[in-house]
Amino acid sequence: MTQTIHGRITNYRTGPKSQTSKECLITFEAVNSEALACKLIGQTVAWTNGSSKILGKIRGAHGKNGMVRVRFSRGVPGQAIGTIVELKN
Repeated sequence: MTQTIHGRITNYRTGPKSQTSKECLITFEAVNSEALACKLIGQTVAWTNGSSKILGKIRGAHGKNGMVRVRFSRGVPGQAIGTIVELKN
């Protein structure tokens, strides 16, 4: 039986003049280093809210504390910031 790993959407990926609603920064509960975050690259993440479900893929590590960048298939609404996502194995 596999254990599901949950993460939390921290923020959108932002630049000096813009923010991207398709890319989010996510922290996972058991990932606390860049090496562990790099092992998750390529895996699928699912955000659900009632009847809507948006899938995304982990694209890379963000920083040295285990945060990852996720690119979703479509833009994530602002209400998603601070909510839980599930890592699909």
